[in-house]
Amino acid sequence: MIWVLSHRQRKETGRGVEAAKKSNDGGYIRRIWWFRRSDERKREANGRNLHGGGSGGGLNSGQRGAVTIIITRKGGAASRGGELGEGGGAEEIHPSGVHQDSGLGASSTAASLLQPFSIKLFSILSLCLENPYKPQYNGGIIVNPDLQNGSQGWAQFANAKVDFREFGGNKFVVARGRNQSYDSVSQKISLEKGLLYTFSAWLQVSKGKAPVIAVFKKNGEYKHAGSVIAESKCWSMLKGGLTIDESGPAELYFESEDTTVEIWVDSISLQPFTQEEWNAHHEQTIHRTRKRGMRIRAVNSLGEPIPNATISIVQNRLGFSFGCEVEKYILVNQAYQNWFTKRFTVTTFANEMKWYSTEAVRGKEDYTTADAMLRFFKQHGIAVRGHNIVWNDPKYQLSWVSSLSGNDLYNAVKRRVSSVVSRYKGQLLSWDVVNENLHFSFFESKMGPQASYNIFALAHSIDPRTTMFMNEFDTLEQPGDSASSPARYLGKLRELQSIRVAGNIQLGIGLESHFNIPNIPYMRSALDTLAATGLPIWLTEVDVQAPPNVQAKYFEQVLREGHAHPQVKGMVTWSGYSPSGCYKMCLTDGNFRNLPTGDVVDKLLREWGGLRGQTTGLTDADGFFEASLLHGDYDISIAHPLTNSTASHRFKLTSDDSQPSRFVVHV
Repeated sequence: MIWVLSHRQRKETGRGVEAAKKSNDGGYIRRIWWFRRSDERKREANGRNLHGGGSGGGLNSGQRGAVTIIITRKGGAASRGGELGEGGGAEEIHPSGVHQDSGLGASSTAASLLQPFSIKLFSILSLCLENPYKPQYNGGIIVNPDLQNGSQGWAQFANAKVDFREFGGNKFVVARGRNQSYDSVSQKISLEKGLLYTFSAWLQVSKGKAPVIAVFKKNGEYKHAGSVIAESKCWSMLKGGLTIDESGPAELYFESEDTTVEIWVDSISLQPFTQEEWNAHHEQTIHRTRKRGMRIRAVNSLGEPIPNATISIVQNRLGFSFGCEVEKYILVNQAYQNWFTKRFTVTTFANEMKWYSTEAVRGKEDYTTADAMLRFFKQHGIAVRGHNIVWNDPKYQLSWVSSLSGNDLYNAVKRRVSSVVSRYKGQLLSWDVVNENLHFSFFESKMGPQASYNIFALAHSIDPRTTMFMNEFDTLEQPGDSASSPARYLGKLRELQSIRVAGNIQLGIGLESHFNIPNIPYMRSALDTLAATGLPIWLTEVDVQAPPNVQAKYFEQVLREGHAHPQVKGMVTWSGYSPSGCYKMCLTDGNFRNLPTGDVVDKLLREWGGLRGQTTGLTDADGFFEASLLHGDYDISIAHPLTNSTASHRFKLTSDDSQPSRFVVHV
């Protein structure tokens, strides 16, 4: 007999857990298990043996065992003595084990250490400060990174005039007299193929605001490493990165299209990392943010430990949201359904919720296909992202929409938003509201500069509990695309955060992630910058357009980088399969045999627990079994070593510190 205590059947009673089981006559049998410290590892029960059997201690064949599962708090690991670990302290730990304060200063001189995840770092990225912070990593390979040695290492680039100034004890370099965007200050450096370079600098302009880009010139080619919207009278941090195809000399400089401003530069850093160091940092972050320690103890009815009990833990569902775009073809193809539903926990409809699909003819709405797809995925427990309410690209407007103006367009947009959001209210994970509203401005051009704001506000007022996402391309993919840089993205988010209709709006950061050759260090820096908001980040349309011999490799790099970032809450690939051909990349062929990119997905799902990963082992001499598990849904079974009795339990492991830390299963 297996008795699993539900949440309603138990309550904390001091150090104990009280449980009640309804008896045949309608009453309740009540038992209390007491938790003592590690030097008293016994539990007293109100009644020696709940189900009968042997009454003594030890491992008599007639005995049954009670099993306690203790889940440690986020970031911690259960101590050997049974006390819960105190995870998540203020001090951060590097992959090498070296401790470093989580600020931005150069408190560590080890050149091979990645800056750890730090809320302080993320918040600084969104601020403009009176004085810059010290260079990260002591400047890395940059000579004279804090300008304390005047002109050492620095020179003019093109026709700029270069000054070295000091204000309030802070020294910095200035490029002035600029006539071309690239008139600047520069430093020559040597770069090595195969290394990943993180870059940062603090910038200011002499008046107003202006975008400033960090550029590396090498062999006549120009690689952008990142950008920031610099301001006057305060310092902004530019965070970026790059990789190179060939070792050799390069020259760093700063570029701005606004030639009327001086560019002020300070606290510059360029730090190289090996791929092994980068991967080690991934593992460290995943262990801290995607896993929880779990301790299981098997004891008999007297509270005595049961050594060598067999533990089997099977992950039934991935805790991290990982999905794939889908088309209506899935409704009529069983092979497609089988391939899709065993892998993914979330999806986005390619076209079926878009305006041009649901109202091809003005005034004649048809949600038949979208409704059927939503029903199908509900039946399979797969969440759906709403994509999209409207699209700001004029190329994707229906002809009848493009022909409207003034009140006619306003009324049509209002009707569209009200119709689709009301229809699916409370049924979707999120909405992409005004798709690609950094690159395009169809609705702003026709309805005024507040068009996106008003559409977001209306959608939120109808469905206030659903997260409303911006969704944009090139924010991660292209450091040189100033239209959708992280700084531009943050600026638009700030506008939307002022929406107060029906309470504060829940916003999300959607990053399409259509890559060619991924710049992984820049991708990380962009995620760091956007994470300053504290909002959930999703990679919403991940694919890679590259030659077949490297496509899967690059695809894996992007997915791993996204999964390793603590603020990324989900990823959706684009696309799995399309009978008419995929946009840039498919995961499977027409017979639903994986392509190399599909093999990457399965490989990562096995690592992340999405394909029923299993952990097995035996309890030790004290009856304990410990494991560090990825967040997700689990089934656990515990078999007594000398009897045929088995206990089983289903539980969810999350990062939530309020999650109960003890579960009791009685065999």
